[in-house]
Amino acid sequence: MEKIISYPISALYYLCFGLTLVIFHPIQWICFNIFGYQAHKKSVDYLNFFLLKNTMLLGTRVTFRNINSIPKDAPIIFVANHQSLYDIICIIWYLRRFHPKFVSKAELGKGIPSVSYNLRHGGSVLIDRKDPKQAIPTIKGLSEYIEKFRRSAVIFPEGTRSKNGTPKEFAQSGLKILCKYAPSAYVVPITINNSWKIVKYGFFPLGLGNRLTFTVHEAMAVQDWSFEEIMQRTERTIVQGIKN
Repeated sequence: MEKIISYPISALYYLCFGLTLVIFHPIQWICFNIFGYQAHKKSVDYLNFFLLKNTMLLGTRVTFRNINSIPKDAPIIFVANHQSLYDIICIIWYLRRFHPKFVSKAELGKGIPSVSYNLRHGGSVLIDRKDPKQAIPTIKGLSEYIEKFRRSAVIFPEGTRSKNGTPKEFAQSGLKILCKYAPSAYVVPITINNSWKIVKYGFFPLGLGNRLTFTVHEAMAVQDWSFEEIMQRTERTIVQGIKN
């Protein structure tokens, strides 16, 4: 029954979603090219605020826990499991004061109104997953960026989203580079639950009435731990918090 009801609701949702992306694309361009970084960031924040509000049409509710435990005035490396594109929308809005920048696949850098523009101009980096050698200097550049400006990087070490909430094995390479070249950073694990349920039927129709939870775990100073310890603690903490 939920799936049948979802067809017209999903159609309305995608109409609102698409309009939001189209409306904010020129707003981003104006903010970036005329007013600079801070104005562009504000436009991206509010783009994601409205994208988040659109999910209310689906009956989606979001809870973001322990935000106040995140260290301030320091570079942050957020590490999270990945379940859907709604992970990104929520992270950008709820963690906006930390200026989150993403390690994203190159394909997202073109063809998507607002999204592609922000990925190319907002400080995130695009990597070709078929060319690991290209990824190393790209992620290194992001590390140096967050170290210099005390901003944050977001990485999903599974590499791709989980379609049923069960996490895939975490890859080490991206996080290792971030830690190496942002030595004053803190690694902050985040466990994401239930965002996969929005796309449990695929991209159409969408799941209804889901409660997404984002749980921020204890931060680890990169300089206080070996990378092996950071990797093990991060993966264990995230995985233990997942509830399917």
